Amino acid sequence: MTTNYPLKGACQCGQVTYSLRKAPSLVLACHCTECQKLSTSPFSVTAIVASDSIDFNGEMKKWSRLAESGNTNTAVFCPTCGNRIYHYNPADSSNIKLKLKPVNLGDDSMFEPKVHIWTSQKQTWYTPPEGIEVRDKQ
Repeated sequence: MTTNYPLKGACQCGQVTYSLRKAPSLVLACHCTECQKLSTSPFSVTAIVASDSIDFNGEMKKWSRLAESGNTNTAVFCPTCGNRIYHYNPADSSNIKLKLKPVNLGDDSMFEPKVHIWTSQKQTWYTPPEGIEVRDKQ
């Protein structure tokens, strides 16, 4: 399947939009309890994208928390509908990678997770697909 770039995405209310010009380097499903809370589901899908391959439009707000690694995890979200747009580590001075929450996309075919992380905290009733890389933690 050929993806036509830029790939357009938006938050639930449409106030924040983005254009992705390049495929993510990795797509993963995170089963940590924090991702379960933010997605209100058994896991959250995250696409690792280069910060220079995506453009954002609209007002966004930030919220930060300390991760188990000791790094700060900053979430960027729409202040109107609350959809998470992306996460990043502010201590990473290179700002090369963003952890995009791929929502409301015109084409979602490239966002199938290739690895499931933090499965040590996954819901007991969920089993990752066979043949997928699985990690207990990050």
